[in-house]
Amino acid sequence: MYEFKMKNLLAFASLALFTLAGCDSDKSEPTPSVEIPVVQESVSGEVSGTWTKGGTYKITGHIQIPEGKSLTIQEGVTVLFSDSVIKPEVVVKGNLYSLGTAEAPVKFTVPDSWKTAKNQFGNLWGGLIAGPKSSEFVLTNTILEYGGAVTTEESPSVKAGLYKAAAGEHVPVLYYPNVSGKLIVTNSTIRNFNEDGFYIEGGQVIIANNYFYTTGVSGGDAINIKSGVQADVAFNVVYSPNTNALKLSNSGDRTPQAYVVGYNNTIINAGWRRPTTKGGSIWLEKSVRADLYNNLLANDRYGIKRDKGAPEDSRSVISNTFYYGHNQTTADQFQPSDEIVKGVNDIISAKAAENDPKFVSYPLTTDMQNATFNTSWDFHLQAGSPALAKGKTDFTRLFANGIVVNGITYKSPAPASFIGAFGTK
Repeated sequence: MYEFKMKNLLAFASLALFTLAGCDSDKSEPTPSVEIPVVQESVSGEVSGTWTKGGTYKITGHIQIPEGKSLTIQEGVTVLFSDSVIKPEVVVKGNLYSLGTAEAPVKFTVPDSWKTAKNQFGNLWGGLIAGPKSSEFVLTNTILEYGGAVTTEESPSVKAGLYKAAAGEHVPVLYYPNVSGKLIVTNSTIRNFNEDGFYIEGGQVIIANNYFYTTGVSGGDAINIKSGVQADVAFNVVYSPNTNALKLSNSGDRTPQAYVVGYNNTIINAGWRRPTTKGGSIWLEKSVRADLYNNLLANDRYGIKRDKGAPEDSRSVISNTFYYGHNQTTADQFQPSDEIVKGVNDIISAKAAENDPKFVSYPLTTDMQNATFNTSWDFHLQAGSPALAKGKTDFTRLFANGIVVNGITYKSPAPASFIGAFGTK
């Protein structure tokens, strides 16, 4: 009997302790923590490490990523250039990884109050200027806007001998010079910049699925590639660049020879705002090797154009280009000549307004001098578009197997069977 009572007593005690422990656990359960995005009020000088998700970093002076170090910018970060006198530059001597998402892009921008019609072409901060030992540079889901300030004798890029290393030059959105480096730009938006978009003098490069618009006051190309570059450039939309969407050149005598595979890009209203007549869609010169497929040119000033005195490499391939000119002048300036390159299987007409690509919502009568982009425009193709099922897919791109950067493999996208950056929805 004693043993039975003791067993029951012990069982009751254990149950009571368990119950008390459960009650104590309920009472002491921690309140869920809430992440508060960081706000750094004044950032200048050397930077590295990680800028954390959703944070705001107010740039009040020139900043620099030192050689051998890296800066990772997480999704949703705002890099806010807040000094209208200094107009800061970002010098990247080490590595930069700007890793936004579609839902939470990284933004390189200025205060909203500065985004006026007067500042349509930026000039309010510098740009991203890489050094010759910057080995890895990634921009994914990143918005870059309102930059392109002019250099002075005190500019870090001038003092370091980067870009054109001279005062009085407008800084591009991105300058990259390392022939042994790796540059990835995908799913990003480049807008409201003073002159060139990208000026690239070296590296293994993928530029894909981006938008470029409202760039270049009196000159400038969206993507300017020189010797030392091996690049896949694909599925980009370039609207109204001052001069060319793609300027492809082997100038500079760097090794390797510039080789660009450019495919499935949509280029609209290019070249009309340039005071002189150089270019107007895609420009080829100085022995660049260029393989161009499935590019859609709508209302551009010229067709694919070469420098007659210094043309492209004879191994270059031009194929399946779609041309649309709303007026007769444009249609005439698309016609093949010793300057305008004739491709294989091009879709081209000598008559104005033939071959309507049937964009979902872009009015093809838009003034070709217009530089203001309407974000409601949709460059997908409607059913029945003559650009559908006319693309070439059996060609070799340079980085189908990918470029490994910081442990991640970035692959150039597979070509599409339609012409242009988008098919049907």
